[in-house]
Amino acid sequence: MGARAAPLIDTFKRQISYLRLSVTDRCDLRCTYCMPEAMRFLPRKDVLSLEELYDLANGFIERGVTKIRITGGEPLVRRDIADLVTALGKRIGNGLDELTLTTNGTQLAKHADALAKAGIRRINVSLDTLDEELFAKLTRRDALPQVLEGISAAKDAGMKVKLNAVALKGVNEGELPDLIAWGHAQGHEVTLIEVMPLGDIEEDRLDQFLSLAHVRGRLEQSWTLTESDHRTGGPARYVDIAETGGRLGLITPLSGNFCAGCNRLRVTATGQLYPCLGGAERVDLRAALRSNDPQRNLADALAQAMMIKPEKHDFRMEERGAQPAQPRHMSMTGG
Repeated sequence: MGARAAPLIDTFKRQISYLRLSVTDRCDLRCTYCMPEAMRFLPRKDVLSLEELYDLANGFIERGVTKIRITGGEPLVRRDIADLVTALGKRIGNGLDELTLTTNGTQLAKHADALAKAGIRRINVSLDTLDEELFAKLTRRDALPQVLEGISAAKDAGMKVKLNAVALKGVNEGELPDLIAWGHAQGHEVTLIEVMPLGDIEEDRLDQFLSLAHVRGRLEQSWTLTESDHRTGGPARYVDIAETGGRLGLITPLSGNFCAGCNRLRVTATGQLYPCLGGAERVDLRAALRSNDPQRNLADALAQAMMIKPEKHDFRMEERGAQPAQPRHMSMTGG
């Protein structure tokens, strides 16, 4: 997109410095809180090419984005994903401060070395339980050994690992302390996330929802939690746990809105820019990319995105059987 242009600043004076870039909506797990078993994925022709994804990422860097997270679906199921990561890694120190990736870990063992060599220093792995039977029930796939192997491979490759666990009432609620303690003993940060009402699933999310305020209260019965000023640019707020010697992140989209300092945009694998995870507002970057004047049309699209980015999301789960806040699944938006 040429020389660096003006930074992206929304109507609430928030400067955008963080892009979550999805490379696929496909996933090799079927987590019960995320999607149905018979999930229908997008036709491959609708998905941006790696070249288009790279051009988009560079365009955002030129507009002041300094952190990019590669997401999905499961990004590591996309063929030649290492090529994109390697290409973007060359921008680190040249407009880009950090390149990270979120994964379910099933394919991580075979990609860990390449990701580290490309410049990824920190990686998020989704892990809701250490119980093999419960893992298979939650994800509808018997893949916990592969995930644990992937986490170990990432650590051996020199990447810092953060474990993300969705807190689910009556499901993994009782073992969250063990998961946190195990993660900290392995040298990993752990972040707990409240379930989000995105997309139709086969269960009722009101039955799944577990407030992290409640979880924190339970943890404080056994552990000493101290507020931390650590920040990563994402929505998590952190506490240090004296007994484990580790850091715990808390992401609370329902019990504690964190939108005031939002510096993020999400782009789907089809090039749809969502200024807010919980909103329906979107801008079609794919159409701009494939137009006769992509530079101008991308600039216009980004200007529109800044105008429509809402002040905050409005997630509610007040009654059983309610429609999700948005019909699209998290895997389509980019987790």
